[in-house]
Amino acid sequence: MLISQDVINFIITGCGAVVGWILKALWEALRSLQKDVRDIENQIHTRYVPIQNYQRDIDEIKSILREIFADLKNKADK
Repeated sequence: MLISQDVINFIITGCGAVVGWILKALWEALRSLQKDVRDIENQIHTRYVPIQNYQRDIDEIKSILREIFADLKNKADK
């Protein structure tokens, strides 16, 4: 049973088209992911608190807590 050359060429062409379509879809997905990562990297500076602001806020909270504990300690002594 011999398969004609036209059938073999058609099968190879079809397989090549399917593989090409899959590779194109993967390429587009990769490009989309890279764009998303770039966008996230650009936004990261605006979404997170800079360390200086965070440290200043924590120091303020600690001083407030010290005052509260001092007041509570004075009330407990009376």
